[in-house]
Formats: sequence, C-alpha cells, structure tokens
Amino acid sequence: MEKNLTEISDVRGFSLKIDAITPQTKVVLKALASEPRLRILELLSNRLLNVSEIAEALKIPLSTATLHINVLEEAGLLRAELKPGERGLQKVCQRVYDTVVIELPTADKLPMQKIVTVSMPIGGYVDFQVTPTCGLLSADSIIGLVDDPRTFYEPEHSEAQLLWLHHGYVEYRFPNRLPPKMMPNSLWFSMEICSEAPMHHPDWPSDITLWVNGIEVGIWTSPADFGGQRGVLTPQWWDTRNTQYGLLKEWRINSEGSFIDGLKISEVKLKDLKIENSEFISMRIGVRPNAANVGGMNLFGRGFGNYPQDIVMRMRYN
Repeated sequence: MEKNLTEISDVRGFSLKIDAITPQTKVVLKALASEPRLRILELLSNRLLNVSEIAEALKIPLSTATLHINVLEEAGLLRAELKPGERGLQKVCQRVYDTVVIELPTADKLPMQKIVTVSMPIGGYVDFQVTPTCGLLSADSIIGLVDDPRTFYEPEHSEAQLLWLHHGYVEYRFPNRLPPKMMPNSLWFSMEICSEAPMHHPDWPSDITLWVNGIEVGIWTSPADFGGQRGVLTPQWWDTRNTQYGLLKEWRINSEGSFIDGLKISEVKLKDLKIENSEFISMRIGVRPNAANVGGMNLFGRGFGNYPQDIVMRMRYN
C-alpha cells in the first residue's frame, strides 16, 4: 500500500490509517466528503450488493450510483468485481474497511507499522488428507469425482472455487515476506467457511481447527452448512439445495494470544510460531476425526459464496 495509507486491524475488521496529506490521501478524503457515498459504504457494511441494488436502495439513478461507486473504488474504499447475473454481467460491490483513521502529522512521528498481504487460492494447497464426503468445484463444473479423495490430486485442483471434506485437512504454504531484521507483531488469516452436511443443513455444528507452522492455534465451531438460498457469487449451475455460502472468519495471533473475530480462543502467541525463522508460513485448516463435532468443512474461493476473496494472510510488523 502507498506510503501514508496504512492498513491496520481491530476487532471489527480492517481499517485504513491516513497519516499525511498526499495526492492519494486527498482522493480518499474527497471520496468520503459526500453523503451519498457514505450511505453506499453504510449499505455495504454487512453485505454485498450490485450497482442496481445500491441505486434502488438510495433511490437514485443508476448512472449516479455508478459515478459514486467509481469514486469509492478509485479511493480504495470499495472493491467491485464483474460477476455473471440473470441478465448478463453485474458489478458486485464490497466495502474494504470498517474504520478510517486520520492522524494529523507531527514533527516527532514514530515509525509506521507496515502490513504484508498474501491472497492464496483455495486450490493452492500443498498437502491434504480428506475423507468423504469430499470434492472440488471450479467456477464452471465439478472437478474429478465426488467423494473420491484421489480427486484432490487432479491437475485442475488449482482452479477450485469450492472444496469440502468430512474430516481431515488441507494445507497451504504462504511466502514469508517479512523483511530481514524485522519482527512481526500480528498475524491473521481470513476465509469464508462453514460445516459440511448432506446437501445443506441449518443446524450442523462442526469444530474447524486452524494450525500455523504445525501448532494448533484454535477451534471455531461452525453452526451450519448454509444452503437453500443462492450465495451472492455462487454460479447458477450449482443447485441451491447444495451448500451455497459460508461465514467470513478471521483467526488472529499476536503477543497476547490467539483470537477468532476478536474473541480469545487460546494462549498460543505469535512468538510460538517462530515466523521470523521460516522460509514460508504453513497454514492448515480442517476437522479432527476425534473432534467433539465432526461436521465437515466447506471452504470457499473468490468465485463462490458471499465474499469475493480467497484465503487471505496478513502480517503486521514494525
């Protein structure tokens, strides 16, 4: 991210910190100096909407909504992607930040904290151990055979946009972009995820575990396998009786312990992961066969579900 625009994190989500007036920060401030654009950001606080839906909610012409969205997108406050819809392509919008912090410059300013971000496709796993029910979907079709673990070796697995398993795990290796002699002070992973039931089920708990560099960080109990209503990004060919979307969850590890969406879940601290000595950062996500709730796992890519993102790793350092 450009100097003087810095991503930070709090309990609610990702924030934007402005600490100097530059041409780019002026673009951000100008984008915020508009009641309709603030209303658009408010509408996108907990959902994804296309341009037509935003125009209808604000009772403004479609062309006016498009202009406001373009301004917010240029400022980096909104992310938009073209997705197939019932009447051709539609522009789906997502708010990027929950908080914007403006810090007036001072003469004795402390060094800024910086963040590295890596987005990993869900098909980019380097190891797995899966038990049926299991399978992979691309944006266009089923990959290999359903309920056959050998499918996870198919060359097309890199194109996966939805994967599921009853118990087991998938493992990813993120490049360690921590600069030399720098020390990390926060690491977090976010992904869209839910339980795995036959078709779908509104009451299907599953204990989903995250491991980082071989260390168990903590467990989140997913309440359900969500279906029956099409996900915002889920392709039309995938039947709504099947899994449609998940919940966006964030695991965060810092000097105080490990958290899920701000709630502390374990005493595992960042120093325990020994990131500064690793060539890569291993992240394993799955369901233990001996978990209290063995309800499987669905993992969504940027082309399925409700959130246009892959697995995202962010690391903050001094």
